[in-house]
Formats: sequence, structure tokens, C-alpha cells
Amino acid sequence: MNKEIIVLIGGPSSGKTTLINALIKKGHICYPEISRDVIKEAQKQGIEQLFLEKPLLFSELLLEGRIKQFKQATEEKEPIVFIDRGIPDVLAYMHYIGDSYPDSFHKACSEYKYSKIFILPPWKDIYVSDKERYESYEQAILIQDHLKETYSSFGYELIEIPKDTVENRVNFVLQNLSK
Repeated sequence: MNKEIIVLIGGPSSGKTTLINALIKKGHICYPEISRDVIKEAQKQGIEQLFLEKPLLFSELLLEGRIKQFKQATEEKEPIVFIDRGIPDVLAYMHYIGDSYPDSFHKACSEYKYSKIFILPPWKDIYVSDKERYESYEQAILIQDHLKETYSSFGYELIEIPKDTVENRVNFVLQNLSK
């Protein structure tokens, strides 16, 4: 049995977490976005926005966490695992801010390969910022561009999920798994 590790990507507030939660309700194995946990932990230590203040440290923590998620996903009994954001997201965000990173980041993207990538487009009607999501909608669009470019550079074909109801988005993903 082949393991399918499916990643949902997209700029901030494009509906990834809502989609992951809906897939969980349908009984699928899903791993959450880990950046909020990293941000909240840093805030407990008095660093309001770790990504803005120490982007390399933030990215190293994310990379470590996303590699761990990938490895855990390969051990799941179920044949399909969904993950909210993947390893190349780390590079995309570093590209977005124009920062450099060690070669190990690129190596991780090449070493840990996902089965399929679904991308959710920016959607102004559902965009919300909060304590952990500081980006404006315009910044979310730029991040989206970097995500597309980064994942494509690693040979991924991006399957865009239409703006639609949560149920229709779930159905779109499930119908496109076998294609």
C-alpha cells in the first residue's frame, strides 16, 4: 500500500485550517499547521512576532516541525494523510521576506516529497488577521506567489481548489486524489 501525503497550501487566511477541520470531521488523518504553536511559544517568552524578529530561528523551528510531521505521516496506518502546509512553505516565506537560509532547507525540500499539493487561492471575503496572523491581504497575495514559485521549483503540480463552500472544497479535494 502506497502512502499518500497530501499538502494543503495557500497564503494566510485562504481557508486551509477550515478545510483541514472539515476533512477531520469526515474521518481523515490530518496534521495541523504548526506555525501558530511556534508563534504562541515565542510570545510566552516575550517575542511578539518571532518570524519578524528572528526569521531564521522561526524558519528553523518550522522546518524541524514539518520534517517531524512528514515522518509521522509515513508511519500512519491510514493510506492518506493531509497536512496543513509543507516543508517548501518555509523557503517560500524566506523568499517573501528576502532572507537567506542554509542549504539544509533546500535539501529537506528535495528529500521529503509529498504526493500531491492542493493550493487555496487568496480570498478577500474570508480574510481575517489576528494576533498570530499579522499579514495584510495584499501581503497574502505576495506570499501566494512565492508559494506557487517555490513548490513549482521542486517539480510539484499545484491543484487549485476553487473558492466555494467548505463541503464543495472537501469534495473537490477528495475527487482529485485519484487523478
